[in-house]
Amino acid sequence: MRPAPTILHLDMDAFYASAEQAAKPSLRGKAVVVGGLGPRGVVATASYEARRLGVHSAMPTAQARRLAPNAAYLVPRFSLYRTVSEQVMGLLGRLSPLVEPLSLDEAFVDLEAGGTADDAASARATGEGLRAAIHAVTGLSGSVGLAGSKMLAKIASEQAKPDGLVLIEPGTERDLLAPLSVRVLPGVGPATGDHLRRAGMTTVHDLAEAGEAELVRLVGKAHGHGLHRMALGLDDRPVVAERDAKSVSVEDTFDVDLHDRVRVRAEVERLAVRCVERLRAADRSGRTVVLKVRRYDFSTLTRSETLRGPTDDPTVVREAAGRLLESVDTTGGVRLLGVGVTGLADFTQEDLFAQAADARALARRAVEEREPAGEDGGRESEPEPEPEEPPEPLAARRWPAGHDVHHEAHGHGWVQGSGVGRVTVRFEQPWSAPGRVLTFRVDDPRLLPADPLPLVREPPDYSSWPASLPKSRSGPDPAAGGLSSP
Repeated sequence: MRPAPTILHLDMDAFYASAEQAAKPSLRGKAVVVGGLGPRGVVATASYEARRLGVHSAMPTAQARRLAPNAAYLVPRFSLYRTVSEQVMGLLGRLSPLVEPLSLDEAFVDLEAGGTADDAASARATGEGLRAAIHAVTGLSGSVGLAGSKMLAKIASEQAKPDGLVLIEPGTERDLLAPLSVRVLPGVGPATGDHLRRAGMTTVHDLAEAGEAELVRLVGKAHGHGLHRMALGLDDRPVVAERDAKSVSVEDTFDVDLHDRVRVRAEVERLAVRCVERLRAADRSGRTVVLKVRRYDFSTLTRSETLRGPTDDPTVVREAAGRLLESVDTTGGVRLLGVGVTGLADFTQEDLFAQAADARALARRAVEEREPAGEDGGRESEPEPEPEEPPEPLAARRWPAGHDVHHEAHGHGWVQGSGVGRVTVRFEQPWSAPGRVLTFRVDDPRLLPADPLPLVREPPDYSSWPASLPKSRSGPDPAAGGLSSP
């Protein structure tokens, strides 16, 4: 525990949904749900307007639609979220060399290590300045917690939501924790929470009063010791700047189980390419390719293959994933597929062409061993062509709800929905008024997918920040693209 609240925890407010509202003027102040939109889709984030209707993350999208039938349901745009996250993390990096990202929208910062705070007053000023800077640069809001430990800083940011700041003064930790549920403590999930409840412990005060010996008896030595320390407000975990990813992966859950083996193979290859795109975006390579298959009965199989060296070559990863699929029985149907790469490195195998050739040679040998030759020395029969995809899923994949488009006559817009051979687009920009809605054929050559626009037209220059901390901010002014006057 530190004698001053110099550990900061930032948690962006309803990050994905808030970014979508900032990008789409017609959705501001309305219920927005971001996630998978198919029958098996799951909510990733819901705006606060949708949360008031009972929608929350990890809820099946079908259930969310029943609770909030008039909400806007959008497919995630991770390229936008990563761009905004990089802007936010860049601001945090100016506060301290010790920034510990937990996700795209959440991080710890050691203000003491950066010399930007050494007492409660300077910590509060830095936290308020950070919130103002984030709003000026991205147009979004974040909640800030300040305390003498990581555990308490995170609890403080939860209490600050939405769009607030809570500072826990040194010496007040136990009083603040005492009435809170045991679930606020790190490591206390549903199972441990139920176990403690059955023992008569529902609040942090109950844990502190029970004593270390009783907690060790209930949950074991290692967990019991740590739990008792946290109940007393004690947490000495440092902010760690390097939290290196150990793997990169992508996966898809399908609305209808896949039965056609050719279609399954095509989906695996598509996922492999997406996985490599993420790998390259992170400037990494990997040595082990992993395939994940969840079958119709919810049984999940994983297979892996380790290559000669690290690679970010899509051909190598695609063909390795294809070989792994050959060892998996997909009879009965497949509901989820995933491709990942582990054993990450910041360099690639020098001889990529040779590695790709080796992969293709292995694949050819596998085919020759598996399929007997006919009289002419070729295969007995040609593989059946891949069946054409039904038009509606194809339209939904080409024009995902919420994604960006550009029309040569009408400019930039976003997809409101698609179906029956049509795609509906609302034409507006983050800094414009709500735009008009037009409908086109899904194959209209004048309508093309586009990259997301920045949320703020001209972000202010924060190259000298935090030396010039902004002291206050008011409501959003998308057209101004900067801080509003107090």
